[in-house]
Amino acid sequence: MNTHLPLCGVGVVLSGLRDAWAARARGRRAQCDAAGPAVRFADGERSFLVTGGTGFIGQRLVRALLRDGHRVTVLTRQVKQAVWLFDGRVECIASMAELASSRRIDVVINLAGARILGWRWSAARRAVLRQSRIGLTRKLVDWIAAAEHKPAMLLSASAIGYYGIQQQGDATELTEQAGPQPMFMSELCREWEESAHAAGRHGVRVACMRFGLVLGTQGALPMMLLPIKLGLGGPLSGGKQWLSWIHVDDLIGGIAHLCRNEGAGSYNFTAPETVSQAQFSRVAATVLHRPYGLPTPGWPMRLLLGEQADLLLEGQRVAPARLLAGDFSFTYPRLEGALRNLLG
Repeated sequence: MNTHLPLCGVGVVLSGLRDAWAARARGRRAQCDAAGPAVRFADGERSFLVTGGTGFIGQRLVRALLRDGHRVTVLTRQVKQAVWLFDGRVECIASMAELASSRRIDVVINLAGARILGWRWSAARRAVLRQSRIGLTRKLVDWIAAAEHKPAMLLSASAIGYYGIQQQGDATELTEQAGPQPMFMSELCREWEESAHAAGRHGVRVACMRFGLVLGTQGALPMMLLPIKLGLGGPLSGGKQWLSWIHVDDLIGGIAHLCRNEGAGSYNFTAPETVSQAQFSRVAATVLHRPYGLPTPGWPMRLLLGEQADLLLEGQRVAPARLLAGDFSFTYPRLEGALRNLLG
C-alpha cells in the first residue's frame, strides 16, 4: 500500500478546511482591519514612507496613519494592488529611484522582508531573505544620504530572532541588552539592524523594532489555530519552549508611541506576558471551546524544515523592557484577552 496516499488525503482535507475558515473570516477581517483603533502618531500632519505596506502589519499601519490624517507613500512591488487596497489614498512607488531627492519625508517606517517561514533555508533562500531585508534597508539609507530634507526618524523592523534560541527550562527574561548568537536567524537580524543604524550617520534618529509573534486575523495565527480548531491542540515537542507574542493593535500602538516620543535604539515588541507553547495551545483551546492535550513530536518538523524548525521548536522569553520603561500601555497584556478579541 502506498503510505503517501493517506497523507495526501489528510493534506487535502486540512487545506479545504483552512480555505473554508479563511473565506468565512475574510469579511470580518476586512471590517476589523478597516476599523482599527484610533492611534496618534504625531501632532499635525506628517509625511510617511512605508515599506512592506501591503503585508499583514503594513496594511494595518497604513490605515492607522491615514485615519490620523497623515500623507503616506508606500514602497511596494505590487503598485496596482496597493492602489486598490488603499482606495487610491496613498502614493505608491515601485523603487526608491521614483522618489526625488528633493521630496520631503518626515518619517520612514521599514517593514519590508520576505516571509521567513516557508522553504528550507538553502543558500539561495538565505540570499533572498538577506536581500529583502538588508539589501532594501541599504537602499533606503542611500536615499536618505542623498535627500535634501532628511527624515527625522527611521523606524525599522527586526525580530526577536535576534536573540537566537533559549534553552528549554531557562526562565531568564531577555531584555534589549541581551546579545545575538552565532546562528542564521540571529545574524540576519543583527545585520538588518546594523544596516538601518547607518542612517544615524546622516542625522536621522533610528529605532529598531524586534517583533515577537504578531497575533492578528492574518499572519501566522490562523495556521497555528488550525490544529486546535480540529481538536488536535496540545504540546509541540514537549511544549516547554517560550513563546513571546504581541497583539497587532499593540504593535501599531508601539510604533505610534515611538513616533510621538522620538524613540531611538532597539525595542522589544512583545507583550508583558510570555507563555510556553503548551500554555498558548491550552489558552487557545479554551477560547475556542476545543479539547487540549494531544502531544505532537518535534522531529518530523525538524526533518522537514531543518534549522528553520528552531522558530517553532525553540523559543525566547523576551520582555518589552524599554517600551514599559517609556510608559507605553498595552491594550492586550495577556494572551487570553488578545485571543478573545481576535476570535470574537
